[in-house]
Amino acid sequence: MGSDEEKLKKYNLITYILYLVGFLVGITGLIAIIMNYVKRNEMRGTWLESHVDWQIKTFWWCLVGYIVGFLLAVVFIGYLVIFLVMVWQIYRLVVGINALNDNQPIGMK
Repeated sequence: MGSDEEKLKKYNLITYILYLVGFLVGITGLIAIIMNYVKRNEMRGTWLESHVDWQIKTFWWCLVGYIVGFLLAVVFIGYLVIFLVMVWQIYRLVVGINALNDNQPIGMK
């Protein structure tokens, strides 16, 4: 793996970690999505592109899920929706980190 690719891999790992830390410090998820969009073009054509796309899709789908959950919280089912979205988000982040550590693309299965 080349030096530039190794730097981009570390960058990807940092964004995964920021998303996970976002459960404790909400703002880090926003920082991570901005970082994903900033470096997205540099990762085009590499196996790391799949990780950036994976993280971006995870962010937006989870945001929609959390919004729906908060809206439904009035009728209490929203709490279940929020919990399920959180579990799904953690799952996707852990799967992504594992694939990244194995130098494998994600979401191509």
